[in-house]
Amino acid sequence: MNPRLQHHTNIAIRRNQVVGRRDFLRQMSAVGLAAGACNWTEVIRASADELRSRGMACVLLWMQGGPSQYETFSPKPNHSNGGETKAISTSVPGIQIAENLPYCAKVMDKMAIVRSMTSKEGNHQRATYLLHHGYLPMGSVKFPTLGSNVAHQIGDAANQLPSYVRIGNRLANSGGGGFLGVDYDPLILSSANRPPENTTPTTGRSRYERRLKLLSSLQNDFASGSGAQVVADGRKLVTSASEMILSPSMAAFDLEKEPAGLRTQYGEGEFASGCMMARRLVEHGVTFVEVVSRGWDTHQDVFSRTRDLTAQVDQPIATLITDLKQRGMLEKTLVVWMGEFGRSPRVNARSGRDHYPKAFNAMLAGGGVSGGQVVGSTNAGGSEVTDRPVSVNDLFRTIYHTLGIDADEENISSIGRPIKLVDGGKVVEELFS
Repeated sequence: MNPRLQHHTNIAIRRNQVVGRRDFLRQMSAVGLAAGACNWTEVIRASADELRSRGMACVLLWMQGGPSQYETFSPKPNHSNGGETKAISTSVPGIQIAENLPYCAKVMDKMAIVRSMTSKEGNHQRATYLLHHGYLPMGSVKFPTLGSNVAHQIGDAANQLPSYVRIGNRLANSGGGGFLGVDYDPLILSSANRPPENTTPTTGRSRYERRLKLLSSLQNDFASGSGAQVVADGRKLVTSASEMILSPSMAAFDLEKEPAGLRTQYGEGEFASGCMMARRLVEHGVTFVEVVSRGWDTHQDVFSRTRDLTAQVDQPIATLITDLKQRGMLEKTLVVWMGEFGRSPRVNARSGRDHYPKAFNAMLAGGGVSGGQVVGSTNAGGSEVTDRPVSVNDLFRTIYHTLGIDADEENISSIGRPIKLVDGGKVVEELFS
């Protein structure tokens, strides 16, 4: 690129840290004109390379089952619906959260709470699908999940680790690459305390490579018949998996390389290990990491069960945010905490709370999000959103916007239908002010 164009490009980049691809291209075209560029290809290449070179990443902390907003980030201690859960002050004057999250309270200045999430889906399967894809299930279309879309848009194809990793047990309806293909399915780790399954060759490298050649020759016979697509997909997986397990980057999956003191700060348990692993993977160029915490479907004993659940996630969440900040990674790493819906305002006869998608909460940190604030509110009892309702599409559009992805980008489905990353919705601009 000529020096004059490079100079104007650098100015545009510095001024546009959090923009969508379409906005960036518009501004890059103006840069090209201002610089007198005669080669539009240079401008297109500069914009595409810049989007990927930002190194943005996302960590999704998924609370499977639907966490109670009353016992986490939206307590109602002065109302009967609040039950026995008390509120505590945070590092930000005027903002209180549930007493179950004392570690998160200390890093409230880096977090933004959305207390006005709202949806119509109260079924676990459909809501899990919606909060992972931004769309409801449709028989004829296999939508890519959020992580797959992010990996497709800004993942580094040259990285020997997968762009999308999910830590925790497999989740029904949490999805994968869909019509984007198997390249964008997540690598699933059942536990962060063990290396990925089947990633240690049982033979020497040369013998392993000979076995790969044998596999390829066996597949050729099947591919020559009716199995061409099946073989093509299988070869993609085998090739990427082989490159990964033979790569030095596999060290990213070894938590034993972390200092003992830092492991203590993250806390104990699978979720704590998952959060530490998420940071390690982002450091090694992974674009999207999902860490799963299960058991939040608290139809009974909501107060005691949520105390146990929050004890497993509170310290790791706060430490993850602090760790990213101290390493200079938080500005380029968006952390999102959410589940498929919230819990009902009324405590039922079993001392539990039932499904409630009408008003629930989410938390975001990093990635350019302004911490130390609350967006939206509900009425005194928490049953209705009274200020700044945020839909699932609003949230998804905001996540893409934060990562520099154009939410109006269209992918072509397997049936030839153009599908936007997000259909409708608006960016929650307050999160960036």
